Amino acid sequence: MSLSEDDLEVQNDCKKKIIELSKTLKKIEINCFLSGESDSLDIYLEIHAGAGGTESQDWADMLRRMYLKWFDKKGHRYEMISEHKGEEAGIKSCTLKVSGEYLYGLLKNESGVHRLVRISPFDSGARRHTSFASVWVYPVVDDNIKIDLDEKDLRVDTYRSSGAGGQHVNTTDSAVRITHIPTKIVVQCQNERSQHKNKETCMKMLKARLYEFEMQKREKENQKNVSAKTDIGWGHQIRSYVLQPYQMVKDLRNKIENSNPTSVLDGDIDEFIEAGILNQQL
Repeated sequence: MSLSEDDLEVQNDCKKKIIELSKTLKKIEINCFLSGESDSLDIYLEIHAGAGGTESQDWADMLRRMYLKWFDKKGHRYEMISEHKGEEAGIKSCTLKVSGEYLYGLLKNESGVHRLVRISPFDSGARRHTSFASVWVYPVVDDNIKIDLDEKDLRVDTYRSSGAGGQHVNTTDSAVRITHIPTKIVVQCQNERSQHKNKETCMKMLKARLYEFEMQKREKENQKNVSAKTDIGWGHQIRSYVLQPYQMVKDLRNKIENSNPTSVLDGDIDEFIEAGILNQQL
């Protein structure tokens, strides 16, 4: 017996509602696990190119684009704190400040080394190259959280900004870099024309990094995360993106795979984020 047009319409409406309900239930399930003391906080997102020059710098820029696409899809607000461009293409590093609901809880598992395998567009011999870049996610600390800083533990350097901002930015030492000597944590900011404002932003970033550092030390995970950030290469990867000779994105922690890397690099990373959160509960 064939279905009437009205029956088909009702059936399609039911399918749409089931899909919508499934997505809502998935979101509720994920949010149930975001109960850590910092999970609801905004984030700083750092990306650093690994060894390999232009190849890795281009890969770092591709990763930045992937996260920006995801932020746009979710309606999260972001601003560029610092950016160091590559010599030929891409970026050596960048730092973004991102605002939205439960961002640290959602993205903290993105921290680690991301690996790309592809035929290099920069190699005239069209050979396959492997590139690495690290991602570092840490929470924006609320002003109510007190972090003690001793001036003698800080080294403050100023330098000329590069990138957007016009001639004024490029001809004055407005950019600021602060090194916390005991922990060797380095933060930098160049998005303001005022050196004073850049230093103020750096201090907020440093407090956020130190807060995260202490949290990780309490959880006995600090050594693992520091080594993942400082050694950008083999053996410290969390996810692999293969564009040639086959196409596959594979998370090496929870074995989630996606055979459409183009979609993933366009910001469709929810399945990896959700799997990372659920995997933590096991």
